[in-house]
Amino acid sequence: MISTLYKDVSEDLFERCKNIKLIAFDVDGVFSDGNIYMGNNGEELKAFNTKDGYGVKALNRSGITTAIITGRKSTIVEQRMRALGVKHLFQGREDKHKALMELLRITGYNQNQVASVGDDMPDLEMFNLSALKFAVVDAHPMIVQKADYVTTLQGGKGAVREICDLFLQAKGLLETQHGASI
Repeated sequence: MISTLYKDVSEDLFERCKNIKLIAFDVDGVFSDGNIYMGNNGEELKAFNTKDGYGVKALNRSGITTAIITGRKSTIVEQRMRALGVKHLFQGREDKHKALMELLRITGYNQNQVASVGDDMPDLEMFNLSALKFAVVDAHPMIVQKADYVTTLQGGKGAVREICDLFLQAKGLLETQHGASI
């Protein structure tokens, strides 16, 4: 077992993290707590965790490509992910298998170089194309069963940062990225 910041992981999982070049994240329930606040005039609000944002920026600086694949379409998500430097944003994509296939074609990466992060049934489509599968601790039980790693933190409450830190630690970049200004 390898000791990480959040919990011990198998040596196999830790080694497999080193080969990942692309991480595809869902949004609702992963970057957010899954709640969507809607106002009387149709406005939509979501809360994002700044620690997650720090982690994503650190991944981007370290050379790991980040992507969003989400079934919903939201200006808020576009603004937040652009601010974090997420290079690939696939919104309104209910067929996440097809979206991830398209992303692999665009980036030139293969399935052995991709990890995906999800919380609910549509994310299984990404899991099927990923070398590593991550679930937030409050994910649907079927997602948790399929995951290689289940976070200790909930979606929207630092789960994304936990995953980012694991990849940075596996690649030996955690301390160098931690000291950088974001």
